[in-house]
Amino acid sequence: MADATTAHAPVGTVGALWRYPVKSMLGERIPAAEVTGRGLAGDRRLALLDRETGKVASAKNPRLWRSLLTCAAVLDGPATRITGPAGETLLSTGAGVDDALSAILGRPVTLIDRPSEGAELDRSRPEEVLARGAAAEVAADVVRFGSAAPPGTFFDFAPVHLLTTSTLGRLAALGPRGVAEVERYRPNLVIETPGAGFVEHRWVGRDLRIGDRLVLRVMASTPRCAVPTLAHGDLPRDADALRTPAVHNRVPALPGRPPEPCAGVYAQVLRPGPVRAGDTVRF
Repeated sequence: MADATTAHAPVGTVGALWRYPVKSMLGERIPAAEVTGRGLAGDRRLALLDRETGKVASAKNPRLWRSLLTCAAVLDGPATRITGPAGETLLSTGAGVDDALSAILGRPVTLIDRPSEGAELDRSRPEEVLARGAAAEVAADVVRFGSAAPPGTFFDFAPVHLLTTSTLGRLAALGPRGVAEVERYRPNLVIETPGAGFVEHRWVGRDLRIGDRLVLRVMASTPRCAVPTLAHGDLPRDADALRTPAVHNRVPALPGRPPEPCAGVYAQVLRPGPVRAGDTVRF
């Protein structure tokens, strides 16, 4: 618990908000959102079920699903509008959407709005993807959904993912290109912070007050999978998006876990509320 000298101390401001209406597709930058216990409204609203394996499709298994990142999803009223790699547009509520997505992805899929009980996805071991490439068949860990998220959601762990500009700046400074694109790390909230380095890892176990009402509890550092290394729309592959934190920020994501390459933190929602760009973030 924070003491009197640190309670409500300023941390930074909300610099950007992102949501991803379809799991593992490109998302949309938005100016504001309502946040409930299920995360930002509309985030991970849908996912694709692999009809051959019965698992949820995720770019964490790049060999099968890296092409998900050639598609972009945005909310369009009660529906979700998906733009494919050739510019084709699909509505989640439209007839034939499953067949069209199956053709784009090269595997039979069904668009779903709720995971089945015990739903799983495959998370390819990132070190093996780095060593052998995104198309290689590598060992994978089976992940069940949302140990820190509400039932019936498609979050791998917790419903809100935060990343600071300090971390992005540090990754850029340490990487060979001098750039770290936020899109590769898929945060919900980008927090503009004045400090240097991977500052948000010191927030684990603390509460963040954002704007007038929203309160988040930071649960864990975010262990990075192979997804940041993949092509994201027009962004090309970049193995250093994972290699840099693997070399310079390998820490335990949770107590008792072995050190892993981390960037960003996961959070739960203690008190729902609105969030918008420019909101103050405080302890």
